[in-house]
Amino acid sequence: MPIFAVHYTYTDATAADRATNRPEHRAWLNALVDAGTVLSSGPYPDGSGALLLFRHEDASSLTELLSNDPFARLGLIEAVRVVEWLPVMGAFAE
Repeated sequence: MPIFAVHYTYTDATAADRATNRPEHRAWLNALVDAGTVLSSGPYPDGSGALLLFRHEDASSLTELLSNDPFARLGLIEAVRVVEWLPVMGAFAE
């Protein structure tokens, strides 16, 4: 199954609301980790966004899944970029 790198872009204007809603956002992600859908995720240290690695059937159904993220539902993500990724070495290579 393909792996996708998902890049979230955040703005300073949503920082307080993201902090408030982070537990719900992380609970959503943790459920996807438990299901094997999320391989890894985490914010960029400068607060500009986050990188999430998903194992999913295709980009369009992943985009639909991402719309369920509490951050997305609340309008706290400035931009989302979904890119299929082909790891050839390391932990995620097949």
